[in-house]
Amino acid sequence: MARRPSPQTAAVLHALATRGADWSHGYELCRALDLKAGTLYPILIRLAERGQVETTWESDPPRGRPARHLYRLTRAGAHLASDAVQRAAAPEPRRVRSVATEVPRIV
Repeated sequence: MARRPSPQTAAVLHALATRGADWSHGYELCRALDLKAGTLYPILIRLAERGQVETTWESDPPRGRPARHLYRLTRAGAHLASDAVQRAAAPEPRRVRSVATEVPRIV
């Protein structure tokens, strides 16, 4: 069974999914999701390393501003985002502990 993405990762996936094929930059995502850069960028890097996000540099930045790094979902990332939305809507299964591990054994 695949591990559920963290709430922050799910939020990033959802935000990128709503943009479709359009590119987003990190600052925009930080503001929209109210995430700190120290949280957002490791998520984006991890998703990119897994092939779920593609990245590029802005090709024609406005004069006086450096080029921004841009992000968007790949097909695999769009699939992961869809799964994350479905999982978020489904209740998490409860874990049942064995009674044998909780009750002291009498010898």
